[in-house]
Amino acid sequence: MLEQVRVRFRALARRLRRLERRELDAFVRWLEHTGNLLQLSVLVFVPLLIAAVTWLANMTAAVSFLLFPPLASGTYTLFADPEGKHATPWAFVGGMTVGACCGWLAVVLAAAIGLSSGGASASGAALSVFFTGVCTWALDLDVPTAFSTALLVLVTGNAQVAYVLGIVVSSAFVASAFVLWRNRFYEKRARYLYQTTSGDDHVLVPLGDGEDTVARFAASIAGAHDAGKVVLFDVIDETSVEQQSEDRPESDRPAETDRTERAATEAARRLESLAADLEMAYDVPCEVVVAGDGGRSAGLVLQAAREQNCDLIVTPYAERESGGLSSFITGLFDSEIDVIAFRSTGVPRRRWRDSLVAVRGAGDTARAMLDFAIRVSEPGRPVSVCTCIDSESRRRTAESTLADLVDAFSGRFETHVVTAAVAPYLSRAAPRYDVCFVGSSTDRSAASRFVSPPTFRKLSDLETDVAIVHRGRRR
Repeated sequence: MLEQVRVRFRALARRLRRLERRELDAFVRWLEHTGNLLQLSVLVFVPLLIAAVTWLANMTAAVSFLLFPPLASGTYTLFADPEGKHATPWAFVGGMTVGACCGWLAVVLAAAIGLSSGGASASGAALSVFFTGVCTWALDLDVPTAFSTALLVLVTGNAQVAYVLGIVVSSAFVASAFVLWRNRFYEKRARYLYQTTSGDDHVLVPLGDGEDTVARFAASIAGAHDAGKVVLFDVIDETSVEQQSEDRPESDRPAETDRTERAATEAARRLESLAADLEMAYDVPCEVVVAGDGGRSAGLVLQAAREQNCDLIVTPYAERESGGLSSFITGLFDSEIDVIAFRSTGVPRRRWRDSLVAVRGAGDTARAMLDFAIRVSEPGRPVSVCTCIDSESRRRTAESTLADLVDAFSGRFETHVVTAAVAPYLSRAAPRYDVCFVGSSTDRSAASRFVSPPTFRKLSDLETDVAIVHRGRRR
């Protein structure tokens, strides 16, 4: 009985660990969205920075609490929109400082000409706003917080100088923290958050006859990272070998073991020749694995990928006779490993100079497609990213989505927002590119795929290579 309790306890512990990994993976994928990352940054860094400034202000009684409202507002603006026109250290510090100085000047001037009646005078408020407007216009400091600091000077009593100095010091402190966060983390978030940029280095390629272009495409992806590796995988169909042997005269039939070994040797020799070519052409290590298990299946390929520590499978595209993806590819999609189903035009190709990435959002699949496109494209060539909309009212949102997507990556990009259906547009545009990346739509519900079929199903006549990207289902 005690042993049964231990077994159940271990099983429960394993379930909890799997649940913890799934929750952590779900959180990381949620954080990969730029909007979610910015919201979390606002919730974390804005309170911490305001608390730090408050603690420093409490060290001296000369600093007025009135500097905190514009400081909190400006800090929120920085972290909520780090790419916006107000999100520059010069605009943030300069705007708040100019506003405070203009308010101070308005107080002094109003008192000098006898317009001050004590407290916040109407003339002082008008002058402070006027001076602030003139100065921000002249200095190109279109910062809303400048006007709030200008007006708050009017109610600081005799502590105008301390207030201005407090604005300068506190805004400089916040701006320094913002620059550190933006330069060290936000602009490099692809390296820290996006899993494909630091993974998908070990690539398994299940091959048959005449599929060398698929292996070269996989080598282009793996070769972009120093830790890259390609594993060429083939399966000996023992049933087919036996049938071929039975067709021969009985006197010419070799032993069953010899037949299988000879087929395995021929397959290994063919793959090793291709591996040597890939190593020389793409400067990436290549390994060869040949299995004899009756025929190629998704389960066997996934098992080989796990044993070889591969986190990406690049497989030739295959369809059912009735249309749609073959059961082999759908079986690969139903796993935790990323998969690319590569459909070649049949033209042998060794390099893919120009890439087109068709996206419908800025999710993890879109980022994976963009990362793969950067890897295979010729260095220095821009990667084109496009999205299609059904009305002009969605153009600004689509442009913002593409900007968020490409902003996290280094390199040259072209973004296109097109008011057209996806399939006709890609049919016109794709021939100008060597490869077109599209998503597998496996992250959508079955009902959504029924109402709007996946894009790749509409691209059977596309005159370019097509890479269908699937992100693994983390368990």
